[in-house]
Amino acid sequence: MTKIAIKKHAKLLLCTIGLLTLFNCKESSVSDKKAYTEEELYRPNLHFTPKKGWTNDPNGMFYYNGYYHLFFQHYPDSNVWGPMHWGHAISTDMVRWTEKPIAIYPDEKGYIFSGSAIVDLKNTSGFGSLKNPPIVAMFTYHDPKKEKTGEPGVQSQGIAYSLDEGLTWKKYEKNPVVEFPSIKDFRDPKMTWDNIHKQWLMVLAAGNKTIFYSSKNLKDWEKLSDFGENIGAHGGVWECPDFFPMMVNGKDEYKWVLLLSINPGGPNGGSATQYFVGDFDGKTFVLDKTFAKDIENKKGIWIDYGKDNYAGVTWSNISETDGRKLFVGWMSNWEYANKVPTEKWRGSMTIPRELSLFEENGHYKVASLPIRELLNYASKTIKKDVIRIKDNKTVLFDKSLLDFSSLDIQFTLDNLKKDIYTFSISNSANNVVSFGLNKKENYFFIDRKKSGDLSFSDDFAKQISKAPFSGDFNKIDIRIIVDKTSIEVFYDNGKTVMTEIFFSDKPMEQFYVTKGNSDFKIENLTINQLNLN
Repeated sequence: MTKIAIKKHAKLLLCTIGLLTLFNCKESSVSDKKAYTEEELYRPNLHFTPKKGWTNDPNGMFYYNGYYHLFFQHYPDSNVWGPMHWGHAISTDMVRWTEKPIAIYPDEKGYIFSGSAIVDLKNTSGFGSLKNPPIVAMFTYHDPKKEKTGEPGVQSQGIAYSLDEGLTWKKYEKNPVVEFPSIKDFRDPKMTWDNIHKQWLMVLAAGNKTIFYSSKNLKDWEKLSDFGENIGAHGGVWECPDFFPMMVNGKDEYKWVLLLSINPGGPNGGSATQYFVGDFDGKTFVLDKTFAKDIENKKGIWIDYGKDNYAGVTWSNISETDGRKLFVGWMSNWEYANKVPTEKWRGSMTIPRELSLFEENGHYKVASLPIRELLNYASKTIKKDVIRIKDNKTVLFDKSLLDFSSLDIQFTLDNLKKDIYTFSISNSANNVVSFGLNKKENYFFIDRKKSGDLSFSDDFAKQISKAPFSGDFNKIDIRIIVDKTSIEVFYDNGKTVMTEIFFSDKPMEQFYVTKGNSDFKIENLTINQLNLN
């Protein structure tokens, strides 16, 4: 190779890996386009993404000494799924994240699949001390050699501990702590302190059900019971459970909530997360009778009806003075996660959300809304008390007023009839993402069929995503978080949520509403420009 050829090759390589600010990469190439697309248009502002490599499920989340810790399934050497590590990031507010070195690496026992972490404040494990309590993580070992040969024991549960608040980890020398049963899929342990029954509690996914365990020391685990066979949605394998008690909003009672992800079998195709509400006596989980009837009729009740919220779990060790149940999910879908058009990185997390439990006419429902910390980053606010929608298309605001890269939009719809109400964000490249409600057929929706790049997957936008609702109403509250490549819609104070990603050809520039046959009102429209810089 000549010196000129070597120089040109080196320059192309530097352009490809994204060093555009240091080198002049004017030559038109696919690499140039990908670097622009990835770094300037597709990487979100508000949502956590790794600096490079692949990410999927959130793992091991805990709060301690002023920091929220987020671990995540990570393959640092490629932008597609591979040998799983635990990546790590920390934040003081769950909005602005600092990525830390990889926390837990694969070893001779296998890849490090999903799991959880707790702060062992009383040092029940003996790994630390009362003065310096250990952080204890439990994860699934996945043995690729046994998987290839067909041997039993592909998946088992191991633990590791940290004495420096999650920065470095030591694996337990007697791993695994939970041996494999005769089940192919046996993974994703979620530990919690059960303060009601005074025990360490762990739930994991086992094919088409969950298994509950208890422990006194986080090392020795006793099986308690099973739940879930022939209950709820079973279109695919169960994964990533979470289990916790919640006070019912406005009432002096609590119920236990089980989150359970499934792939495939989601309400709009691919992967999604369902939930169950019931009672737990310290050994056995039993569905609430009304919830059991609801789930029979609906064949699954979902924490999010959009295509892109999967494997979500909650933070442990949130203080009693805070009292919130805080949740985050992986913002993608296994139908196309390995194919989305980003190069340096793939995968992001949803906006962290606060979960709450409501009871209405005997029916229990889990709602979720964006964390309150998000509004600390509001740099500009526009408010309009009442907007009467009479024209077929009404522009509510455009890029002359606000930057569409990070928005928090809230409003109330009033005087609703049996009609279709459609809201859209769009740009001059004719990319459109629409959402709203169809009161003729009783469903909420998101439509990304014209959102931009769809070429990477036939499954990405083959249908409009829908979330059914029952009962009549003439008024509803809606909240929307718009980031560069995602929209999260919270209907009816978060009792129905839809999250979807998109890849527009250029930034969005306009927000407008299209009415059907009926006039209506938008009340209390508040738009917050969010700025993390």
